[in-house]
Amino acid sequence: MGSKMSDPLVIGRVIGEVVDYFTPSVKMSVTYNSSKHVYNGHELFPSSVTSKPRVEVHGGDLRSFFTMIMIDPDVPGPSDPYLREHLHWIVTDIPGTTDCSFGKEIVGYEMPRPNIGIHRFVFLLFKQKKRQTVLTAPLSRDRFNTRKFAEENELGSPVAAVFFNCQRETAARRR
Repeated sequence: MGSKMSDPLVIGRVIGEVVDYFTPSVKMSVTYNSSKHVYNGHELFPSSVTSKPRVEVHGGDLRSFFTMIMIDPDVPGPSDPYLREHLHWIVTDIPGTTDCSFGKEIVGYEMPRPNIGIHRFVFLLFKQKKRQTVLTAPLSRDRFNTRKFAEENELGSPVAAVFFNCQRETAARRR
């Protein structure tokens, strides 16, 4: 139980609010602008996450395929997230040991635009049973449900996850 309590995904309420508890079995790295690595709970400014990051899968092999989902569970604001979750990006059929550019983008990258408070932006990686198991994109980015999407597409539990915090930049904070 001790390791669960210190898990940043538990502390950051990603586990619980977005997905159920899982044991990571694959390593995933997310890098913006080739140098800004995403670490759980660290803050990135909206100006540094405007273009899609490089998301690498360090695991599996070229015969295994993964789906990556990026969501914001804090819309419109963390104190009253009644529009939870907002979908930012989905890439499927990512071969193991490669990155998202080798997969099939079914929902294009939308840059984070947090308006109220500090938002969490979560990257989740799921292992597909085989290639082309995730065929249809959700109808809307609003009120997306990661658990439901994973269930409908037989993705099971995530195999990796990482999140960063982001809040609106004010003129004073840019200095």
